[in-house]
Amino acid sequence: MEISGWLLFILLVQVIHGIGTWKLYVKAGRKAWEAFVPVYNGIILMQIINRPKYWILLLFIPVINLFLFPIIWIETLRTFGKKSTLDMVLGVVTLGFYIAYVNYTQEVNYHANRDLTPPNKTMDTLGSLSFAIVVATLVHSYLIQPFVIPTSSLEKSLLVGDFLLVSKFHYGARTPMTPIAAPMVHDTLPVIKTKSYLSEPSLPYFRFPALQSIERNDIVVFNWPADTLFHMYKAADKRYDKPIDKKTNYVKRCTAIPGDKIEIKDGIIFINGKESILPERAKPQYMHKIYSKNGVATTTLLENESTEFSRKFITTIYNQNQVDALSPYVRGSFQNNDGTVTVLTDPKGIPNSVISNNNLSITEVNDFEREANFTLENAEKLRKKSIVDSIVRIINKDVEKTIFPGTKDWNVDNLGPIYIPQAGKTVELNKETLPFYKKVISEYEGKDLKVNGNEIRIDGKVATSYTFEQDYYWMMGDNRHNSLDSRYWGFVPADHIVGKPIFIWMSIDGINDGVKNWSIRWDRLFTTVSGTGQPQSYFKYFLFALAGYFAFDYFRNKKKKKEINN
Repeated sequence: MEISGWLLFILLVQVIHGIGTWKLYVKAGRKAWEAFVPVYNGIILMQIINRPKYWILLLFIPVINLFLFPIIWIETLRTFGKKSTLDMVLGVVTLGFYIAYVNYTQEVNYHANRDLTPPNKTMDTLGSLSFAIVVATLVHSYLIQPFVIPTSSLEKSLLVGDFLLVSKFHYGARTPMTPIAAPMVHDTLPVIKTKSYLSEPSLPYFRFPALQSIERNDIVVFNWPADTLFHMYKAADKRYDKPIDKKTNYVKRCTAIPGDKIEIKDGIIFINGKESILPERAKPQYMHKIYSKNGVATTTLLENESTEFSRKFITTIYNQNQVDALSPYVRGSFQNNDGTVTVLTDPKGIPNSVISNNNLSITEVNDFEREANFTLENAEKLRKKSIVDSIVRIINKDVEKTIFPGTKDWNVDNLGPIYIPQAGKTVELNKETLPFYKKVISEYEGKDLKVNGNEIRIDGKVATSYTFEQDYYWMMGDNRHNSLDSRYWGFVPADHIVGKPIFIWMSIDGINDGVKNWSIRWDRLFTTVSGTGQPQSYFKYFLFALAGYFAFDYFRNKKKKKEINN
């Protein structure tokens, strides 16, 4: 819905409010016209029902207002003596129109000094719960939102199982675009697995002023621009255009900002012709080939902090129970000529408990050549050890047509240069440049784009250039060969930005492997995401502060009891 449409809707709501409540305003000693004046009528209503005036501001905050409106309807009815359970239920299920019924058909009295305490325990609980949801939603939507890292695209800068606190205000909090939605969940309701929102009505994009702009190499949370698949609900082969704020949340590193030209040469990023220098905490990883005439041992890979490689085991399968026991850990398998079976697993391999409990005879095979991901620093350390003959960084030379924009002979390690759109800047449009900006023009900025041969029309007019309406960013994962990022789907629009990760409050290794396999990474608890130097855990300081508070509280209460007894 456009801004003009929302203004008309708000005006209509104000008229309906006035028509439905003016007699009640008069009963409360106010003028009838005061029920019709936008915003002012709300301030007067808060005075009538003896509630804080700041509630009016909360009514303009999407999602929060969904909880506040029913509270105001109930408070209005109670103020005029309609405080039975039936009255309250009717007030909510009729979306407040029951108040209009009371306004015209009931003889009511205004209770200016009514008791503001809930009439019963149920209402007290509901009131407390509603208030808690309002506060939590306010914090969640505009201040701080928790996230958990589900994939390894930023490994080792951020790990799978890191629980983040993401600031909404650093880059400017974005107001929800889907005002009718369940609070504090994203696009899907848990358990029942259905949409958590209504696509219509929708609010126009608005963002509060930012404390800072996005800088190169910032880690950023954003809505995945390419999230247009129906996979969340029904069929993966059907397009499903989700509202911007309900697209899947991604976290990547911003490698290029508006106005930059990015180029990747043999896996190394260049910005405006100069090699991109990452901050100290960034730990980009690349796939390497490791060679050893004695076989490349898994322990060698693990000791050098590799997180992505496959392990090979040879076993003999005797029964279905053994098949079922191995199944959760196997990523591939094949039958050998001698009747044994070769199984492939991820770096965690097969637990010893599974092997012993199922009487498995199993041997790991260390091939002479293996592939694994390493930081350049760890690869260099391994290169100097005698346990390997050589280690070579893998540089992709093959053409990948899945690489943005899909018309160049590029791949994940070699692409560009690509200009990153900047608001107010103009680019030339032709058959060569259009693939880069087609999605920007037609989807992100909503223009009617048509191409007929060499002729390009935007909103019906022949166009040889285009001026961008908003900023765009290039986002990439630090795990260079295992990250779905801008190399595949292009630019991230400014209106898709969610926030800035600032703090890791919890980190669980094995988060995707079931609760029994969880282990806490104590060294990552209470660490900052950004900053100079290596991350430092502040968890022990938190524990000291907490212990100090409890000690202070204990002695304070003890002192109070002593004073009372005296």
